[in-house]
Amino acid sequence: MWIWIVLCRKTCQIVSRAIGDRSKETCQMLWDGVPPAYKSGHCFSDFWDAYQAIIPEEQLTQVGKETGETAHVERWNCTLRQRLGRFVRKTLSFSKSTIMHTICLDLFLHRYNLERATLLV
Repeated sequence: MWIWIVLCRKTCQIVSRAIGDRSKETCQMLWDGVPPAYKSGHCFSDFWDAYQAIIPEEQLTQVGKETGETAHVERWNCTLRQRLGRFVRKTLSFSKSTIMHTICLDLFLHRYNLERATLLV
């Protein structure tokens, strides 16, 4: 199970998420969840093939980690693992229920985005 996110660089908020495998179908779910106001923005990603298949070519730049363009997302992944034990690899806290895993992630995202919103005011 993989967590896919779209993060707004300006606000540091998560604007879309998908949970699934590393397939084009999961990437499509992620892209479909992006609000219309963000759909025209530019995207930076790693070189995973699914991104090329789903995100329009003129909006996508695929880069390596050494560029720093994906650092915001990598930092967010670390934050998730620090704050919620169930998302740490090889953990005893992992929920075997996909529904509970999704609910826990959605609650975390709601609180995380709310914290970022208060920082912007």
